[in-house]
This record gives sequence, structure tokens and C-alpha cells, in this order.
Amino acid sequence: MTKDQCYYLGHIVSKFSFKGELQIKLDTDEPELYENLESIFVDYRNKLIPFFVEKSNLQKSNLLRVKLEEVDEEADADDLLKRDVYLPLSQLPKLGPDQFYYHEIIGFKAVDEVHGEIGSINFVNDQSMQALFFIDFNGREIIIPVHDKFIQKIDKEEQVIYFKTPEGLIDMYLED
Repeated sequence: MTKDQCYYLGHIVSKFSFKGELQIKLDTDEPELYENLESIFVDYRNKLIPFFVEKSNLQKSNLLRVKLEEVDEEADADDLLKRDVYLPLSQLPKLGPDQFYYHEIIGFKAVDEVHGEIGSINFVNDQSMQALFFIDFNGREIIIPVHDKFIQKIDKEEQVIYFKTPEGLIDMYLED
């Protein structure tokens, strides 16, 4: 299994006990969906290593306490601290027609109500305060905030996102 076949679930932030239990800070709006995992992949030295989950339970809103098979001692748990956790893309919860995961819209055409086709979506930065679409328009970069107010329609079949951006936003990137 490789990272491009998976999605980021969270990060191992701490040990819970001296018996090898760990706490994973989940990166999700619906942590309860992950309370009964059978297995996870841990990024260990740039390789995804599978671990079976013996037991798990949600501690706080986004902290999942897990006991992994063959992680029975504090030293084993120490070795997994501060590592990222992944799941296969096939385990992503299904979304409605007007919802999307960032990875699935890469390459979609971006069409603005005023400017027409403005390029294709290259990247979505969700690490900043406001998530941002990065759109390639003939070698120029157009940045649009990810906000329901700016997205008119998502056509997954045709791979197009229709935008209604604030006046002047697109023009700012097209000026020489």
C-alpha cells in the first residue's frame, strides 16, 4: 500500500499506558466513524506499515485510543510516537453529490460565472487558516478560498466546479 492509495487519518500524539496503547489525533469532522477500525497504516520511515487494531475507543472529540497487535510494551509504543496514520481510499465515507474530498477534485476544470473557464485545479491547501484552491490558468496561478459561498455547483461526472467569485478576485490574478 502506498500513500497515493491512502488518505491521512491522523497523527499518533501520545502513549496512553505502559501496555503499548496509543492516542491518535484524528483529522476528521466525524471521529465516531473511526471508533471501530480493524487496521491502520502507520508511516514508518517513509513506508506504510499495517497494524491490526485489537481495541479502540474515542477519548475526547478527536482522540482515538488504540491498542495495536504486537505493540505490547512502552518501548514499542515509543517507536510509533509522532507518526502519521493512514487508511485506504476505499474506506473513505461516501459523500453527497455536492460534497467532495480535496484529493478527488485535483484536475477538475474550474469555471467562473463571469470569466468562464479559468483553468484546472492543481492543489488544495488545507493547512492554512482558510483552505484554498490553487488553479493553473495558462501557467498563472489563481487562488480561490474553499467556501460554500463561492462554489455554485460541482459536476463530478464532467469533472467541473462552477464558481461565483467575489468581484475583482479573478481579475487580480489576470492583470499584468
